[in-house]
Amino acid sequence: MKINQTDMQPMFTPQSVAVVGASDNPAKLGFHVMKSLTLGGFEGTLIPVNLNADQIMGCEAFPSLTAFKGHIDLAIVVVPAKRVAEVFSACIEKNVKGIVLITAGFKEIDDPAGTSLHSDIAGMINRAEIPVIGPNTFGMVNLHANLNASFTPEFSMLPKGRIALVSQSGGLAHLLGFMAMRAQIGFSKIIGLGNRLNMDFAEMINFLMNDDETDVIMLYMEGIDQPIRFVEALKRHGNKKPVIIYKTGSSQKSDLASQSHTGSMAGKHAIYQGAFRQAGILTTDSAETLLDTAKALAVSPIPQGPGVAILSGQAGPGIAACDVCDACGLNIVNFNKDTQERINAYLPPLALRTNPVDMGPAWYDAKVQSGIVEAVMNDCHVDAVLLLIMFASANADLLGGLYDQFIKFKPGKPIISCIAAPPEIWDKQIHLLESAGVLVNYPTPERAALVLANLVKYRGIQFKARQNVKRKAVPLTWLVQNDAEQLSTLHQYSGL
Repeated sequence: MKINQTDMQPMFTPQSVAVVGASDNPAKLGFHVMKSLTLGGFEGTLIPVNLNADQIMGCEAFPSLTAFKGHIDLAIVVVPAKRVAEVFSACIEKNVKGIVLITAGFKEIDDPAGTSLHSDIAGMINRAEIPVIGPNTFGMVNLHANLNASFTPEFSMLPKGRIALVSQSGGLAHLLGFMAMRAQIGFSKIIGLGNRLNMDFAEMINFLMNDDETDVIMLYMEGIDQPIRFVEALKRHGNKKPVIIYKTGSSQKSDLASQSHTGSMAGKHAIYQGAFRQAGILTTDSAETLLDTAKALAVSPIPQGPGVAILSGQAGPGIAACDVCDACGLNIVNFNKDTQERINAYLPPLALRTNPVDMGPAWYDAKVQSGIVEAVMNDCHVDAVLLLIMFASANADLLGGLYDQFIKFKPGKPIISCIAAPPEIWDKQIHLLESAGVLVNYPTPERAALVLANLVKYRGIQFKARQNVKRKAVPLTWLVQNDAEQLSTLHQYSGL
């Protein structure tokens, strides 16, 4: 079944949503789906479907989909697996435009009956050409449409933003969502693929690459049945938006766990990593780094090279950042003569005035600190700045002055920062600096340095991906040409 952007739009921006299995009982998932939709502010028509209720959460209830006489864009299905085929038949009869199938009990279970049922419902829904998210999913969320089609009402607390998350794990999607709430990172969409009846990573890439509300795409992947389709989808769109992935399953145990969880083997980790690089995807190795990097890609300029200046209000954070930069291959540059002379004029000889710069003697003087930042930003050797400032009573007014100075010279290179203070002291000022696009802030010097390294890595990956397109490189195969075992594995997992 071929699904295009037009096919998928009604399910993400529906005018009417039916909840099949809606309930007033908090012990039922249908209750939490209804709560998500109502508290999330969905403004369209809400249609609870329940055989034994006349009304649910203030909405008229219907015994079946076909009993409702109006049009239905999206059906959220929360009934036992044995009833899904019956519900799908009703969806086809009602010409429903999209389905979120939360129900579990298909190919992921250790029972041939689950696989058989999965195949049966896939056949009927594919013939009808209806896109389905799931089964075995928490659902999906479109924050810009106030659509929380999940069983987690709290997802509606996320700020609206420009980052989309596609996850093969409900647990990881919730973790990333809750981390984003605490950090006030805005999302556009959250999509739980589940066991992928007919909507896989390739379909999500096609949709999100054309989604006006999304600038950055985050992926969490365990296993995939057709990796070549996924890579080809990325190449088809010419890497016009950053795609960042956190793929697990590098160990034998996690590979087997992935098969149980998603119905797919994770496969040889090195093969995937190489294919991702060739397709222009930035890989990360933790949920934290995935979210941190997406935050920066959504708002920060991409550095034009690896040259970094480290400016620290205290020596220790600067040293910690130096270690990460060195380990990640960044270049802690020598400043040109004019830059160094300006820094020397700002700071006394007792300070470390070469890179990294110890701004400690001027930690209370916003004019001096912003002057140093401006000097290094204008240095042709510097592609990005790491700015590290820890609060102390003597520099309590520092950020207000920095804001005014930064807005004046409007840096065109990334400033990645760790500006840290007790709660509520600098929170507003940091938010203003981030909102103005001046810098991107992180809780530790190490996390800030790692994000900067990933921005530099992203630029390199994109360059190589463009070169591979020119050379017409074949995805996935280049890593395994001389490795019979891995090539056999590739055939096994990709269906080649």
